Amino acid sequence: MSDDKKSVHPSAAPPSEDELRFGDELPVLPIRNAVLFPGAVQPFDVGRDKSVALVEEVHDQPSPVIAVFAQRDPATDEPGADDLYPVGCAARVLKALKHSSGNYSLILQGLTRVRMVDCTQESPYMKARIARVEPPALEDVEAEALAMSLRDVAKQVIQLMPELPREAASLIDSIQAPGALADLVAANLDAPVEDKAQLIETVDIKERIRKVLRLLTRQLEILKMRERINSQIKEEMGKNQREYVLRQQLKAIKEELGEDEGDQGDLDGLEDRIAKADLPTEAMDVAKKQLKRLRSMQVGSAEYTVVRTYLDWIMDLPWTKTTEDNMDIAEVRKVLDEDHYGLEKVKKRIVEYLAVRKLKKDKRGPILCLLGPPGVGKTSLGKSIARALGRKFVRVSLGGVHDEAAIRGHRRTYVGALPGQIIQGMKKAGTVNPVFMMDEVDKIGHDFRGDPSAALLEVLDPEQNNSFADHYLEIPYDLSKVMFVATANVADPIPPPLRDRMEILDIPGYTRREKLAIARQHLIPKQLEEHGLSEQQVVITDEAIEEIIEHYTREAGVRSLERQVASVIRGVAVKVAEGDDALRIVKTEDDLREYLGPVKYTSEVAERTEETGVATGLAWTSAGGEILFIEATRMFGSGKLQLTGQLGDVMKESAQAALSYVRTTAEKYGIPKDFLDKSDVHIHIPAGAMPKDGPSAGITMFTALVSLLSGIRVRHDVAMTGEISLRGRVLPIGGFKEKTLAAHRAGIRRIIFPERNRADLEEVPREIRDELEFVPVTHLEEVLRAALESEPQPSQEYLDQVAAREVARTQTN
Repeated sequence: MSDDKKSVHPSAAPPSEDELRFGDELPVLPIRNAVLFPGAVQPFDVGRDKSVALVEEVHDQPSPVIAVFAQRDPATDEPGADDLYPVGCAARVLKALKHSSGNYSLILQGLTRVRMVDCTQESPYMKARIARVEPPALEDVEAEALAMSLRDVAKQVIQLMPELPREAASLIDSIQAPGALADLVAANLDAPVEDKAQLIETVDIKERIRKVLRLLTRQLEILKMRERINSQIKEEMGKNQREYVLRQQLKAIKEELGEDEGDQGDLDGLEDRIAKADLPTEAMDVAKKQLKRLRSMQVGSAEYTVVRTYLDWIMDLPWTKTTEDNMDIAEVRKVLDEDHYGLEKVKKRIVEYLAVRKLKKDKRGPILCLLGPPGVGKTSLGKSIARALGRKFVRVSLGGVHDEAAIRGHRRTYVGALPGQIIQGMKKAGTVNPVFMMDEVDKIGHDFRGDPSAALLEVLDPEQNNSFADHYLEIPYDLSKVMFVATANVADPIPPPLRDRMEILDIPGYTRREKLAIARQHLIPKQLEEHGLSEQQVVITDEAIEEIIEHYTREAGVRSLERQVASVIRGVAVKVAEGDDALRIVKTEDDLREYLGPVKYTSEVAERTEETGVATGLAWTSAGGEILFIEATRMFGSGKLQLTGQLGDVMKESAQAALSYVRTTAEKYGIPKDFLDKSDVHIHIPAGAMPKDGPSAGITMFTALVSLLSGIRVRHDVAMTGEISLRGRVLPIGGFKEKTLAAHRAGIRRIIFPERNRADLEEVPREIRDELEFVPVTHLEEVLRAALESEPQPSQEYLDQVAAREVARTQTN
C-alpha cells in the first residue's frame, strides 16, 4: 500500500502557539502524490515498512509531532533525503488507526513550514534536523487586496463544485490572515504535486497568493467550461426527450384513431418490399443492413431521413427488369423511316445491332455518337431508335455540366446528396436496357470540382460499365445492357479517351431534295396540327418549299426551315381566326413575301466574282459547310503582305505559302517577276467578325492572287478547297461532304478539290453528284485551268528560258 492523500479537511483556524512547540529534530514521513499545508487536516494511508515503524514509535507519545515531506518521484519505494522536496510541513498526529493488515491510517494536522537541514537517521525510519520557515510579518494593503481577490475567486469555484461542503464558503470568509488563506486554498487545489511543492516553498505571502490565484483562476475557467458543456448537453437531451415523448404521444393518438399503422408498420412494409425485390446479392445485403440500422433510430432524427431516402433509391432502381426488344427487322426499318427521312448510315447501324442481338441474346448495347451540325435530327433520332426497338427512352443534357458529381453523384455525407444523372436516368427509365441519350457531349466543361468527361469514361466503356460505381449508391450497378447514344456538333472538344470509346456516326446535313421531303412528310403536318389547321385550309406547294429553302434559309439542318413553315401557317391561322375560311394555296414568291417578308438570302457568287482577285472557297464549321469569298487587292507599297478577316495562324501561313509560290512562278503566268518591288498585297476574307482558320483555303488564296496579278477573272460558278505546298502540290482536306453540300446550296456548279479526296465522293448524295461537276487536281496549274475564265499566258522571257533549257537538254543528250 502506498502513502496516499485521501481528502482534505481544512481546519477552522491556524495552529496555536502551544501547538507549534516542538524540537529541532523530528521523524520524517515521506508522502507521495500529495503535499500537506500548514493549517490543513488530512488523512493518509501508511504502508511502507519505515513509515509503519515511525508510526509505531510515536504512537504512544502525547501529541506527537512529525515532519511530512512530499516525494519528487512517487515511484520511489525507499526515498532518501535527496528524493524529497526541501520544504515540508511539521504535522501533529491527531489519530492513528491500525488495520488488520498491519498498515495504519493517520489523520495529520499541518502546523508550520519546515526545511530539512540534514538527515540524522535512515533506519528503522528517517529522522532529520529541521529548521522552521517563518513567514515575514505582513500588514500590507496589496496583500489584503490580493487576499480579497483570492477569496472572491475561491467562492466562485465553490459555487461551481456542488461536491464541496456548504461550510466551505463560510470558512473562506472566517480566515483573515492572507498567508493562512493562501495555504487553505492551495491545500484544496486540484493541481499537480510539482505546483503545490512550489507553493509550500514560497515564503513571501504576496508571491504565494499570486501563484495560488493563477492556479485557481485556471481551475475556475475549466469549471466554467464544464458547466457550459453540461448545460448544452442537458438542453439538447431535454429537447430530444421532449420530441421523443411528443412523437410517442402522437403515435398513440394516431393508432387510437386508426389513421396510421405507425412507423413500425412502415418499416415492416419496407422489409416486405426488400424481400420481394429481385435485388443482386450485394444490393440485398446493403438494404438489409440499412433497414436494421433504421429500426434502431429515432424517427425524427436527420440520420433516419438519410437512411430512409437511401433505401428508397435502392428499391426504386431497376436491377433486373427489362423490356423485350422488337426483333422484327422490317418493322424496325419501317418505324425509323416513318420518323426520319434519309440518315441511312445510322439506320443501317441500328438494324445491324438488332440482327446481331437476334443471333446473340447477351450482346452488349452499342455506344454510338451522332456527330453533325445543329438541326439535323440527332436528338429526335434517339427517340425514334427507342420507339423502333420497343425500349424506354431517357435523355440527359450534358451541355455546360462542369461537376463530376453530376455524373457520379454526391457522397451521402453531404446534406441533400443525390445520385448522379446516370442513376437518376435509370430510375426514370424503370428498366435496365433503355436507350440512354447523352446530349451535347462536346460541350461538357470542367473546373476545380472535377472533369465530368473523365467520369463518363467508365460509363461508356463496355468492359467497365457492368459495375458502374455511383458515389451515392456505393453499390456496383450494371449498365452493360443500356444502349448509349451521345450527340455532338464537333468532335474536336471531346477528349480523345472518351471519343475512342464511342462509335462515331457522321450526320453531315441535308440536300435540297432531302429538305423538301422532310418538309412535306414531317414539318408541314406537324405545324398544321400544332396550329389547329388542316390540309383543307392551307396548301404549301413544293415550289414554295424550294423557294423557302433557297432564299429564306441557309443551314445544314431543318430547324430554320421549320420556323419559316410555322410562320407561313401562323399567317394563315390569323386569317382563319378572322373568319376567312377560304383555301389558301402558298405557291409563288409573292405568296411567301406576304407571310415571310422580303428574301433573306441571295446568291452572291456571280456578283462577288465579277472583278479580278476574288475567288470562292469552301469551309467547314460546327454548323455545317459554308462558302467564303477570298478577296485580293494590290496597292502602292514596299512588298508587304497584309491579311485581314480575323484569320488564324494556319490560314495566315497558307496565305504566305500561296504568295511565295506566285512569286516563284510569276513569269509562267505572265506576271512581272518584280510585281512586289513597289506594291503591297492585301488579302481579305469578309465576315470579319467570325474567326477563321485551317489550311484548306490555300488553293483559293493562290487563285485569287493569280487572278489579281494576271487580270483574269475567276469563273463565278466555281468553288474550291485544298491545301497547298511550296512545290505547288494540292494536299487533301477534311469535311468534304459538308463543303459539297454548302456549294450546292449556294448555286455552285463546279467544285475543284484534291485528287486524294476522290474516295470521299462516294459519301456525297447521288443527286448532288449528278448536278455538280467535280474536278480533282494534284497541282496548282490544274487549279488555274479549271478556275480561271482563260488560262494565263507566260511572258516572252519565260518562253525564251524554257526554249534555252530545252536546247541545252537536247545537246546534253
